[in-house]
Formats: sequence, structure tokens, C-alpha cells
Amino acid sequence: MDLLESILINTSDILLNSGQIEGVPKNPRFIRDANFEKLKRSIQEDQAHLYSNELKVYKVGKKWVVLSGNMRFRACKELGIEVVPCKVIPQDWTVEQICKEVIISNVSSGEWDSETLANEWDVYPLADWGVDLPDFGADTKELELEDLLGEDSNKPAVIKITFKDVDQLQQAENDIKELIDRKYKGAFCSVSAGEI
Repeated sequence: MDLLESILINTSDILLNSGQIEGVPKNPRFIRDANFEKLKRSIQEDQAHLYSNELKVYKVGKKWVVLSGNMRFRACKELGIEVVPCKVIPQDWTVEQICKEVIISNVSSGEWDSETLANEWDVYPLADWGVDLPDFGADTKELELEDLLGEDSNKPAVIKITFKDVDQLQQAENDIKELIDRKYKGAFCSVSAGEI
């Protein structure tokens, strides 16, 4: 494989990976507040580190999407850094090559967003690429209703369901309201859409 080209890019021309590349899910990593602050301090104290650990980006239209280094990029933006060193992923890479790069480059930092991995990255061989997946095998204890409600079973119970799109949400809303009206008189049904 050829070496990736290194270039400097204005941060205003870079986007976090939120799924803009066809077939490539959004970035499955995040970093918690205290660790993010440590990352910002380390960049502020030694920006040379950015040159030895460049962002990996892919061109989409006139912008660049970060495939590796989303948290470093976020930190640079918050610190007001206007130009960052990047390695360019070639346009001829396949979707699987790009996805593999995203996972392999992110194995050692941050935390995995297990919901994103389960729902958007499940078609890829994540374990082969170095992701320690939780074991959902037979040893997993199935929780009883009493375990979920805890000691105060007099409080209202809430169910959270995530739908793939608005059409599916609207259909489910109609089905749920019909079921509740028929079977659970007096129960309240609230349905909303938005970011998780």
C-alpha cells in the first residue's frame, strides 16, 4: 500500500465523522469530559504531537471528514487551532478499507459507543480488527421486571425504543397508542423524536 499523503488543512474545512461518507457509519468512539480536558491540555502544551499523530481524513465534496482523530479535532477546534496536519485517505479506497481504518485507528483511545457499534457497525468483522466486544452469551443474566423497577415499584415505568426513521416511529406510535387504549386504560403514552 502506498504511503498516505500528509497535508495541512484549515479546521474550518474539516467535519467530524457523522456518517457523511456513503456506507461508512458515524464515528463509534467518544471521550468523557475529564479525559477530553486532559487531551486539550496535552495538545495545548505540545502541538508537535499533532504532527506525529495526524488526523486521517477523506475528501467529501469541498470538505474533509475525519476518520481517525475526531476527538483530537474537536479539541483543536475548542482550542482555536486553525490549521492541523492530516493524512489523506485516497479516494480509490473501498468502503470496507475506510471502515477498517476507522476501527483500527480508534482501538487504543477513547471509549466505544456500544450502541453505535451494535446498530451501525455490526456488518463488519470488528473483533478481527481489534475491538473487544462484550460477551452477550449464555452467561448474561436476564433481568426480571423487579430488578428493573428497583425498590420503588410505585414510580412510573419508562420504555425507551430507538427507531431507524420517522416513518417507523409514526407507525409504532399508532400501534402503541392503539394497544394502550385497548388494553391499558388510563396509561399515558408519550412519543418523541430527536437526538439520543
